[in-house]
Amino acid sequence: MASSRITDAHLLTHVHKLGADHPPIALESVDFTVRDPAAMRTRFAGVLDYLARVELEVERNVLELLQIMPNPSEADKTFYADVWYGQEIQHGVILDELKRRIDLPAAEPLLQVGFAVKALGALAHFEPIQDVARSIYYLTGASTERQAVLAYNAFASELDALGEKAVRETIINPIKRQEPGHFAFYRMSAEKVFTDGTLRPWQVWLSRTLRKVSYELVGTHRDPQYQAQMGEVIVQLGFDAELETFAREIGRLEARLLWAQHEGMQFPPYVLAALKESVALYRDQGSFTPTV
Repeated sequence: MASSRITDAHLLTHVHKLGADHPPIALESVDFTVRDPAAMRTRFAGVLDYLARVELEVERNVLELLQIMPNPSEADKTFYADVWYGQEIQHGVILDELKRRIDLPAAEPLLQVGFAVKALGALAHFEPIQDVARSIYYLTGASTERQAVLAYNAFASELDALGEKAVRETIINPIKRQEPGHFAFYRMSAEKVFTDGTLRPWQVWLSRTLRKVSYELVGTHRDPQYQAQMGEVIVQLGFDAELETFAREIGRLEARLLWAQHEGMQFPPYVLAALKESVALYRDQGSFTPTV
């Protein structure tokens, strides 16, 4: 029905509500009490470092967006500049402070924009290419935020089992309450751009091709060390026993929008391949065990 179509007004309303309902988490609201710092370090050093680093890389993400979307919509700009950035950077600051309090070194986010993004940005002043870049940005964002939702949910359960109530209730739970709104923005934006006639067939083909060759799990940057660390997160949070289920959760949106011609596809094969590669690299390289 026409009335159900997603519009720019719908997206902007969602962004404003997200900002009003979920201001950045106040540092004063956090209880950094850790009952057993040694156990937290031993089991979750890699998980905490990964989560903190990825959240702090929001600065790099914004620089990428400025390159690939020189003419962003009002909803896009309001989302990343006024809502998403402030929420995400505060997640990283809080997680990094938690690391410091249990004697783990500060995260080292990768802030340099990669060559592939720079190359795409050089072409993005052509509106048809910018539309392709936007489609990939929305799919990447949806995949990233879905990974975050699943990771924080699983981490909260692990902290509950360890009896680390303060960290669970004042850090992880508040963070994970903000992530679904981010996912919803990317999902609606992706659905809009793939269904409102913005993309011509050749643009859909180009989006599909670029996505297939450039897909990576959040925070891995095609770097074996980062991929191995993601593998550690997958294993420590218990996703390795059900990789296909995990792949379906993070890949079903683009299976539906980008690969609709392949009926019955639950997730693109490259999603599962990336998960398997990260786990294999982790099992080969071993745990992330930082020292101060």
